[in-house]
Amino acid sequence: MSNMGTIGFIGLGVMGGPMCRNMATKHLGRVVAFDLSEDALADVEAAGAERAGSIADMAAQADVIFLSLPGGQQVKAVTGEIGANKGRCTAVVDLSTAPVELAREVAASLAGNGVAFADAPVARTREAAQKGSLAIMVGAPSDLFARIKPMLDYIATDITHGGEVGAGQVLKLVNNMLVFANTVALAEMMVLGEKSGVAPETLLEAVSKGSGDSFVLRNHGRKAMLPREFPERAFSPEYVLKDISYVFEMAQTAGINLPAAASVRRYYEAATTTDLSGRYFPGVIELVERGAVDDAVTRGDAA
Repeated sequence: MSNMGTIGFIGLGVMGGPMCRNMATKHLGRVVAFDLSEDALADVEAAGAERAGSIADMAAQADVIFLSLPGGQQVKAVTGEIGANKGRCTAVVDLSTAPVELAREVAASLAGNGVAFADAPVARTREAAQKGSLAIMVGAPSDLFARIKPMLDYIATDITHGGEVGAGQVLKLVNNMLVFANTVALAEMMVLGEKSGVAPETLLEAVSKGSGDSFVLRNHGRKAMLPREFPERAFSPEYVLKDISYVFEMAQTAGINLPAAASVRRYYEAATTTDLSGRYFPGVIELVERGAVDDAVTRGDAA
């Protein structure tokens, strides 16, 4: 697609909205957006995007359609509708986090309608989405990757072509599982350090200068866990569990046992039964402070 082709964008949530705005600002051609939220549509219209009346309407206008959706169920439904109403669309790029096998299933289904598919889940924070500095892992044939790479450059500074369809989701799910596990480990160590006489601010500063430094420490640790800021409508324990379920689906297919990941999963299961439900997932540090998961994690029976 030339830089004057039409981009479609479906899903204008916390991450999708900023990504669509960046595309609308940077792309020389048209950007057409669709979402169920009137406010979200108005926001991207202010950046230069146009609104589509429906998914079928978008497929009739857009050469390439990008998706940023909550999970696999929505991806399957939306791509099914695109396939049934192909119109002008010749490629779909899924920026969502979804199961690996679903990515391959969707690719096969769309191919039957003459539409190419890439799984290209995004990583990093809401702030990175706003700045256009996301990291993206892509699963796609080489020719499709070359075609969509200039459009991914509108929203990301680091783009990895992992291989064929499904590879992007493999990379993203591994990335997320490591983030979730690191967050739990950091929560335990911050509480342990404070109970042992070291202020959390001092602990994070010291560890950030050593080999224990990490993205989680510098971002989730400093910005959320230290000030105890866990807002609503951020990436919640429920979303964490969705992604972890995809990790375990992948592990089952591969025949791999993940006992450490299972222990981490129980922390977030426990969080959903408390006031941390629906709030930003680094709030698991409060579970450590309360001793709310000690017995459950040890026994493996958290709700």
